[in-house]
Amino acid sequence: MFNKLKHIKNLKKQGKMMQNELATVVQEGSAAWGKVKMIVNGNRDLMSVTIDESMLTDKTKLEDAIKDAWKDATGMKFQMKLAKKMQEMGGMDMLKNFGSGE
Repeated sequence: MFNKLKHIKNLKKQGKMMQNELATVVQEGSAAWGKVKMIVNGNRDLMSVTIDESMLTDKTKLEDAIKDAWKDATGMKFQMKLAKKMQEMGGMDMLKNFGSGE
């Protein structure tokens, strides 16, 4: 019983550590020729959004630009950065004992 509790506590600690490390990965995305920009971290938290005032006149274009900036921020470059960070943290080896009860 106590071993399982200790194991759960260790898993939570490892999960928090991974979350903190992934938060250090940041990627900027932009759309509408740079008029809409956003920065996302490795936990997919939206860190900032910048919208040029000229985009405020057309709601539909702004909505599309926000979606495009999100896709740009979380696209292939972002995925590659996350993969690199995971590899630096030990890759899949860090998860091999996940849930094993050891």
